Amino acid sequence: MSSQFYDVIIVGAGPAGSYTAYELASSGYSVAVLEQKSASGLDICCTGIISTECFNSFGISPEVILAKANSVRLFSPSGRCLRLESEKVQACVIDRASFDQAIARKAQASGAHYFLSSRVTDITVEEDRAKVEVLYLGSGEMFTSRAVILANGFKPKLSQELGLGKIRNFLIGAQTEIEAQNIDEIEMYFGRQIAPGSFAWLVANSANKALAGLLSTSQAKLHLEKFLLGPFCQGRMTTGEVKIRQKAIPLGTLPRTYGDRLLVIGDAAGQVKPTTGGGIYLGHLGAKIAAEVLKEALESDDLAAARLSRYQKECKAKMGREISLGYRARQLYGRLSDKRIEKIFNMLDSGGAAEVLLNSPNFSFDWHSKLILTSLKYNLTHPLQRVWHSFTGEAG
Repeated sequence: MSSQFYDVIIVGAGPAGSYTAYELASSGYSVAVLEQKSASGLDICCTGIISTECFNSFGISPEVILAKANSVRLFSPSGRCLRLESEKVQACVIDRASFDQAIARKAQASGAHYFLSSRVTDITVEEDRAKVEVLYLGSGEMFTSRAVILANGFKPKLSQELGLGKIRNFLIGAQTEIEAQNIDEIEMYFGRQIAPGSFAWLVANSANKALAGLLSTSQAKLHLEKFLLGPFCQGRMTTGEVKIRQKAIPLGTLPRTYGDRLLVIGDAAGQVKPTTGGGIYLGHLGAKIAAEVLKEALESDDLAAARLSRYQKECKAKMGREISLGYRARQLYGRLSDKRIEKIFNMLDSGGAAEVLLNSPNFSFDWHSKLILTSLKYNLTHPLQRVWHSFTGEAG
């Protein structure tokens, strides 16, 4: 079907790409989704923790939910544990492969055409169409459409070639599945010796298996191997050899997320929480905005960059502050020593700041900037304010 002329071609069948395909196909537009892998959701380096609100907004079956969480255990560099618990469920642990495939099936049921094992090698935008060159099983194919959406993850080559700029800062995520015991809550580990500039995690995904991973500024695989051999995992793991996957995670947004007949969404656009590296929620917001803007542009047959620029403006208005403040907070955290991180744990635990933070009306699993700004509303004697000054004092 590469000979067909589509309204929209979407490059990438992740949650953002497939949801946009569903929105456009449901409105009667012809949509082709080009996915490099042999199936959506394969070989993903993602823990699959999203808020219940985010999951519900996709409108898919809850069968893909592995567990629901209302608590987390945070570990300081010395191993001190701080347990936080909320009265209501805050998050879902999803099977990412099944999650991606469920959204893709929803898009296909609405009329979107999926082409798997299809690697996009080039995109050319002409006056009346866009041409997408695809390598399929060693053979070249050419797809044409009125518009193209890049939803292919953090792979800068195509966006750079299209003149959209480059995201220069990023983290490396590493993750593996292990056989493990006694992991019944989400666990997060902090410290420069564990995950420089970020954190590590253990998240159960079945009765006797868990996902172990971390984010780091560099050498993520090496740090994860050390973490698995360290005291937090030893005695709990029953796995021998493991397969570690890695992924680059953007920090900051693409300078330009639109062009003539072109939009960029999800990780490809930098729609990622800088605090945790999670991209499903912000990518979902970007997908919704992209679908709305593109529907109007298709209807009026005006797909020029000037018309599509509204997409970037709306994304900035919706999530710009979240990404900007999250990035600043990550920069500050990246400068903290283990001694300073330990001090923050002491403040959160002994001063009761953790409970205040968790029970704040501004607490949100999805909007971390609210937590950052909430800390600044307290006077100088409040533990949360002292924690903030611990960050800024270390950075100054």
